[in-house]
Amino acid sequence: MADLRRKLPNAITLCRLVLAVAFFATLNAYRYPDTNSVWANIAIALFIIAAITDALDGYLARKWNATTMFGRIMDPFCDKFLILGAFVYLAGPRFVVPQWVEDPESFFTMSTGLYPWMVVLIFAREMLVTGIRGIVEANGISFPAKWSGKMKMIFQSVSIPMILFLVVNFKTSEAVWAMWICHILVYATLLVTLWSGVPYVLGLKQVLGQRSTPAPGLDSEDGTRDEGDAGDEPGGGGES
Repeated sequence: MADLRRKLPNAITLCRLVLAVAFFATLNAYRYPDTNSVWANIAIALFIIAAITDALDGYLARKWNATTMFGRIMDPFCDKFLILGAFVYLAGPRFVVPQWVEDPESFFTMSTGLYPWMVVLIFAREMLVTGIRGIVEANGISFPAKWSGKMKMIFQSVSIPMILFLVVNFKTSEAVWAMWICHILVYATLLVTLWSGVPYVLGLKQVLGQRSTPAPGLDSEDGTRDEGDAGDEPGGGGES
């Protein structure tokens, strides 16, 4: 029983990776506005299930104290694979509105409201945080959990399926209300994502001044769990 409890959170994490691949495969069949909409709705369901597994594996890992090095690596990897991959798809050619592109006076071109420059900023934030965490952890300094990272992950996990649902089922190029909701969700998610990286920058500044003590400004993001601390990932380490 103890062995099962140790392995189950990691198995759920791997299921999230499989669900992410299935999500990309089904969403790949969709073309805006109505080509293979059924597959797009299946993709939405797969994403929601995958996001639920992120909370589930963390809950079980905390409850059973199932901390493993495998989980420390794979949980943040699976999260990034799912979330960043979804952003890439939402800013891709499958969601372009042809008539908006052809109209020189149109400010919008994407049915999702998400544009490549936004994805670049999100990736830049992830790379910056990963670099900061690598430097600090190399000095043996832990990252206590903080709510800003959890908020970012929750915001992203909610906004992505909502945007997809509105685009696929209400055609944002036709329903103005749906278009504006998508844009509000996109910009809110972008702001929260960038803001959640600020504590890392501030924490690094503290570490540089106090190399021998943990930096209180740093947080284990996306709700993940460092050893001896509560978070959302089964391996006991925070996601960068």
